[in-house]
Amino acid sequence: MKKILFSGLLLMFGATAFAQDLPENPEPGKCYVRCKTPEVWKNEDVTIEVAPAYKRIVTHPAEYNTVTERVLVKEAGQRLVIVPAVWETKTITYTAKEDANKLRVIGATFSSDSQTIETKAASANWEMSEKAPDCESSDPNDCRYWCYKPVPAKFVTIPLTKLDTDAKTASNPVPGYEKTYTQNVMVTPPTTKSVEIPAVYGNITKTVLTKDAWQEEITVAAKYKTVTKEILVNKGGLTTWKEVECELVNNTPLPINWNLGSATLTPAAKRIIDTRLLPVLKGGVAAAIESHTDSRGTKESNQDLSERRAQAVTSYLISKGVNPSQLTGNGFGERKLTNRCADGVSCTEAQHRANRRTTFRVIDQK
Repeated sequence: MKKILFSGLLLMFGATAFAQDLPENPEPGKCYVRCKTPEVWKNEDVTIEVAPAYKRIVTHPAEYNTVTERVLVKEAGQRLVIVPAVWETKTITYTAKEDANKLRVIGATFSSDSQTIETKAASANWEMSEKAPDCESSDPNDCRYWCYKPVPAKFVTIPLTKLDTDAKTASNPVPGYEKTYTQNVMVTPPTTKSVEIPAVYGNITKTVLTKDAWQEEITVAAKYKTVTKEILVNKGGLTTWKEVECELVNNTPLPINWNLGSATLTPAAKRIIDTRLLPVLKGGVAAAIESHTDSRGTKESNQDLSERRAQAVTSYLISKGVNPSQLTGNGFGERKLTNRCADGVSCTEAQHRANRRTTFRVIDQK
């Protein structure tokens, strides 16, 4: 449906571009093209002079003699001879790898140790003494005393790992080495020298006029022939709009199986044109005929072949009564292949046959 609507819009835009009225009461989704009303003719036999009386001139050729003449064919000159250069071979020493150092890692060393940590500081507590044995008092608190006794600190010993020497590297030299290569050195540059070339002579043959051409006149009588003449009865040419199938405004294939290298319409091809294209043109619309070839053969010969095929179709339609003003024929050779079968690509015969095609599309008749 999108394709049909686009075709209708394209035709409407073309109508505006030509500054002509659009079709009256068009139907949505329909396509229209301009066509001209056909002219009506009748046949009438007339005798006409097909060849006038005239004078025929008989010519007699000129007469000649042949002479030989010595001429310079090639002038003397010089030829330059190239003396090649003289070379000698030298050996060149170069440093292939430079001296360097290789680093070796010496790991860190450790020793065992310990550390004592005070976990509780020293302190003191008050303590009451026992009652003195010789105390005569009945009060239990008598004959006693308080002492402020010290409480020693507490310690814990923790084993440790001690760093004796940290990690480091030691450097060991890695010696480089040298290599050689050969070099061609020019000792004597190239020069040229001149060699003399002698002139060249030859003989030529000349034809000398001895008697010029002459003529005599002969009278030829006129010729007449009776032919059938078409006489215009009703003049056509009025531009009208005609509804067509929307797919016909695009290139529609005519399934003509062209023989390889041939532009001759077979009886089967003519039947295809009679059934598919001729009924469309009988309605008065115009059509563009396009013909194509496969890639075999030269581009020039394929262009000529496609034009002859398009001409064969248009000529056949004219022979069936179609007005030549309704037809345009063009050949495109191998320029618009439908597949990958270009020059140098191996393809089957069926793939090549798909490119040997002829199409038509309905166009506005101007």
